[in-house]
Amino acid sequence: MASSSCGSACGTVYYSAKRYITFGIITLIALILPFIKVNDNHFFLLSFDKKQLHLLFTTFDMQELYLMPFLLIILFLSIFFMTTLGGRVWCGWTCPQTIFRVIYRDLIETKLLGIRRNISNKQIPPKDGQGAKKLLAILIWSALAFIAASNFMWYFVPPEDFFTYIQNPADHPILLGFVFAIASFLIYDITSLKENFCIYVCPYARIQSVMYDEDTIQTIYDSVRGGMIYDEHGKKLWSKPPGENDECTGCEACVRVCPTHIDIRKGMQLECINCLECADACTKVMNKLGKPTLISWTSPNAIESGNKVKFVRGRTIAYGIVLTIVFALLVFMSTKKEYMLLNINRTTQLYKVQDTSIENAYTFLFQNTDRENHTYYFEVDNPAIKIERPSEPFMLEAGKKTKKIVILSTTEELVPTDRKDTPVPIKIKAFATDAKDRIVVERDAIFVYPRQSEIEKARK
Repeated sequence: MASSSCGSACGTVYYSAKRYITFGIITLIALILPFIKVNDNHFFLLSFDKKQLHLLFTTFDMQELYLMPFLLIILFLSIFFMTTLGGRVWCGWTCPQTIFRVIYRDLIETKLLGIRRNISNKQIPPKDGQGAKKLLAILIWSALAFIAASNFMWYFVPPEDFFTYIQNPADHPILLGFVFAIASFLIYDITSLKENFCIYVCPYARIQSVMYDEDTIQTIYDSVRGGMIYDEHGKKLWSKPPGENDECTGCEACVRVCPTHIDIRKGMQLECINCLECADACTKVMNKLGKPTLISWTSPNAIESGNKVKFVRGRTIAYGIVLTIVFALLVFMSTKKEYMLLNINRTTQLYKVQDTSIENAYTFLFQNTDRENHTYYFEVDNPAIKIERPSEPFMLEAGKKTKKIVILSTTEELVPTDRKDTPVPIKIKAFATDAKDRIVVERDAIFVYPRQSEIEKARK
């Protein structure tokens, strides 16, 4: 896992270059993905406005949110798996907080405006007398913060609706309120709170250690080669008598470059976000001496044994198996989408005895969750029970709902008993008459047949 020891002339690729490429890819995906649609369906969209969930370019109505538990399970299992395998790789390589701080501190403040002296020393505050430039940096970041806030909202309000809504701000104060609130937090967080968010606010740092084992990839200082180790109180100890054989030069380049202001030579610390900037700094120094870096992205067992990192082990296999099962279930359940929803409720009256028939009344709530208009009707599996109302199919527009009062009747004696009213199980098969092979749902219901004494009493 360590970088090459032959120096920059040999083509050493530093972790920072890989991180910047990763940041760029993640940013492009986050910005572009909300605009990609397949049959008007988004890859992911949780729309409270339209009460829909779009997942993998399939639309689900809010009544089909049985998929959300699978998504949450996958989210948490992925965090556990990623942490067990790569430590805080999320924090250093994919977290928006880290990406935004790199953009503001390293790009805007240092490269663009020259407020900071250089990227390799994050311990020195910005230069004095840079008030105008600092204000300009905040303004530039504020513009980017509003773009980031809008980008976040596109996963809840699709871009095609978002840009329409903001043209009439008075009609959509909640949307604008969310955008301004998120942008304001990002401005404060990135310009003032900084890495303190990672150290004191983010809960991930508090739970990560319980998911580590001796094979978890971490940013590790080789104290045996370096010659310096510290106890838990920060007191300097020595793994061997100090002398010329100690490879650490004491340049503290790894300390100066750390965004969370820690000394990695003291061992694994809560504040370390696994950005590996210290590894790059050490690599540059040690390359000049013709030696391999003292700080690498590896595991404690790999350092101790000198072997490669053991990625495949009991815990990672277990997480992988469970993740695969849950994801397979998610894909399977998503294929079970119903393009018509049907809820059946009975009215307060159990039955009504007519001169020649027994009637039961129901309220059917139909919803067309397809992208096209359809004509609907239904059948009852019991041939002795007839549909009195509605008498013919009805049309329902795409995405619309409608309530129908349904009356079922029978002229036959379903239950020859005088002891009690009897619920007769029936199955309702509803379908789109113009797409019966594709849009069909079945629901269980009951038809209440009265006892004989009630029938005779009502017909007198």
